[in-house]
Amino acid sequence: MPVPSASVETATFAGGCFWCTEAVFERLKGVRSVKSGYAGGRTTDPSYEDVSSGTTGHAEAIQITFDPSVISYEKLLAVFWKTHDPTQRDRQGPDVGPQYRSAIFTHTEQQKRIALTAKERLKKSGLSEKPIVTEIVPFTNFFPAEEYHQNFYEKNPEHRYCQLVIDPKIEKLMKEFKGEIKNSDE
Repeated sequence: MPVPSASVETATFAGGCFWCTEAVFERLKGVRSVKSGYAGGRTTDPSYEDVSSGTTGHAEAIQITFDPSVISYEKLLAVFWKTHDPTQRDRQGPDVGPQYRSAIFTHTEQQKRIALTAKERLKKSGLSEKPIVTEIVPFTNFFPAEEYHQNFYEKNPEHRYCQLVIDPKIEKLMKEFKGEIKNSDE
């Protein structure tokens, strides 16, 4: 097992509701923190209500701080592709609007190259007959969501949305990436 390094990197993804993506990524080894928020829009410090209007240009997103010596950016992308539908434009499941679009906000040229290569590989894999609509764009901004959105799944496991939408994503994660899941003491 690799020894955790002192360096960390940042990844920013939008894959529908941030409650879902946060709950998935915080379970991965090497992920130090996951913050729900708003990324890629035109306004400064938007509220949930602002973003929900669909007029700010922001997507519900997560910002991940991770240790690349434990989990690679490539592995984070593999989880991203598998735990949402990258063929749905401006929606994921019951959540509809541009704020629920699929997007990868790259922080470096290396992340951009890796993301573009991964997207092309996914296209060529034939897993979907539909086109991959995930945007790959340079990171411009991220504003943390209100406190009640942070760790929503952990705080509200009995919430109907959590049971119907998030639980199946976590089950898929546990099945397909079981070697990447944190131990309960991490």
